[in-house]
Amino acid sequence: MSLPEPRLLCLAGPTASGKSAASMAIADVLPIEIINVDSATIYQGMDIGTAKPDAQARAKVPHHLLDILDPAHAYSAAQFLNDAKRCIADIQQRGKTPLLVGGTMLYFKVLKDGIDDLPSASATLRADIQGQAQSKGWPAMHAELARVDPVTAQRLAPNDRQRIGRALEIYHGTGRPISSFFDPNRAPEQSLHLISLEPNDRQVLHQRISERFDLMLEEGLIAEVQALMARGDLHDDLPSIRCVGYRQIWAHLQGQDSLEQAREKAIAATRQLAKRQLTWLRSMSERHVIDSLAPDAIDQVRQQVASVNPKPT
Repeated sequence: MSLPEPRLLCLAGPTASGKSAASMAIADVLPIEIINVDSATIYQGMDIGTAKPDAQARAKVPHHLLDILDPAHAYSAAQFLNDAKRCIADIQQRGKTPLLVGGTMLYFKVLKDGIDDLPSASATLRADIQGQAQSKGWPAMHAELARVDPVTAQRLAPNDRQRIGRALEIYHGTGRPISSFFDPNRAPEQSLHLISLEPNDRQVLHQRISERFDLMLEEGLIAEVQALMARGDLHDDLPSIRCVGYRQIWAHLQGQDSLEQAREKAIAATRQLAKRQLTWLRSMSERHVIDSLAPDAIDQVRQQVASVNPKPT
């Protein structure tokens, strides 16, 4: 039993919404291999703070696009699209169903819509923007982006250094906002069956986020960040170290914050991340919404899978 071409089965949701448990439930009823749709779990040596699937889950179901990149390097949406398409083809060739699971909504977007060719990076412009950001702060750079490209600024957090910097680099290099390079009339890249786990009770989600971060601390997140810092070649402007949780503990280890302050900031940042993820999801009108806090949420997920992959009669 495999997914009819070219539809792809996807499971999305904000952080701490139960995606891992739901994906394992799907594995009970469908021969799947999981492709991770996540901009943090790609990094090697970053396991606790990214909540990577544990050894039991990996033994049960093959996982792809985990641990594929050293934290010193960046990873783009275009790279994800190429890697995901390769994994999808390989999995389907083996007669299995690819299940794309994660919370990086930009990756789901490029998987569905494709991605436009963007101007090449400019090291000179990038250095100039970084210098301005150091003196003004990234929220001020976000405000500048809102002036020249409000469409892009609206979907970016004020401290999203990588994407704000890239958008400003393109604007100053071409005189055009990055949003103008995206063609709304481009033919879709893939057809998705997107199951979206969206907890109805925001307070319960916030409590889960707090509990999960405390568990990460108990499991050794500080030691994990210390090991990254001890390498000597990483810094807090890298996308890997900017990941939620890592940047706050990094600041604590540099003496900028107490551990309690770092904890509070990490939890607040994770809540903001969840809010942005839900905003992205609500813009995807064709998604199939399941309240992940409902008692029968897992059964609903299985029903959705059955609607796409009905058992032969």
